[in-house]
Amino acid sequence: MSKKIPDTKKNGISRLIDLMRDLRDPDGGCPWDIEQNFRSIAPYTIEEAYEVADAIEKNDHASLKDELGDLLLQVVYHSQIAKDENLFDFEDVAQAITEKMISRHPHVYGDINHNDIEEQKRAWEDLKTKEREKKQGKKETSVLDGITHGLPAATRAIKLQKRAAKVGFDWPDINPVIEKIHEEIEELKDVLSSKERTDIDRAEDELGDVLFSVVNLARHLEIDPEQALRRTNQKFENRFRNVEKTIKNRGLDINETSLEYMENIWIESKKV
Repeated sequence: MSKKIPDTKKNGISRLIDLMRDLRDPDGGCPWDIEQNFRSIAPYTIEEAYEVADAIEKNDHASLKDELGDLLLQVVYHSQIAKDENLFDFEDVAQAITEKMISRHPHVYGDINHNDIEEQKRAWEDLKTKEREKKQGKKETSVLDGITHGLPAATRAIKLQKRAAKVGFDWPDINPVIEKIHEEIEELKDVLSSKERTDIDRAEDELGDVLFSVVNLARHLEIDPEQALRRTNQKFENRFRNVEKTIKNRGLDINETSLEYMENIWIESKKV
């Protein structure tokens, strides 16, 4: 027997919560949705967050609305799984984040005043530190405690570097940062030119150092490395598609085209 469509008279979020309850209902719900758990849904949650970022990057507001809806569905989904296991529900999630944000904004909901944005940022980090200590039930043993391991590597590198910088472990300006990048590249070149060229583990280690140093430069320039790379990915895709299109329009097969020929088209596409 089919279920009734969630009440159209309810507001959007209440109707969405009812829908997810129906999908997870062992009696007449969706078999696929019923068998899901936190772990199986997590990859979809991450994917939807990236699709939100992609819509923003493209300045596609219609897609942004849709993608935010998909991301919201993930929050509702996890909340319903939690409710099914008698852990918490969507209202608990909403209440928790509301209380957290009120606590983190004493300059809005209290009598605290900050002289500038930097002072506000420091106060924000201090509040987050106290929250982590309270959650762990102990004082942090390292300024790096609480940085999620599941973050994208570049994002986690930024957070690690920012935390270390809080206690003064940081370059004073970008010049030594750039020098460090060159130093790490030279160390990578040494590994690749040595007799142990097949030592992939060492090469990976040195390449990681190069990437970490590049992320550090991005931090000093106040540039999000993930965003910068997404931008370059899109630029590469656009230019390579132009190379493909140009070769096809000339009646040629890209698989039989020389690198030099493609490179010339690539250079031309950069001028557009």
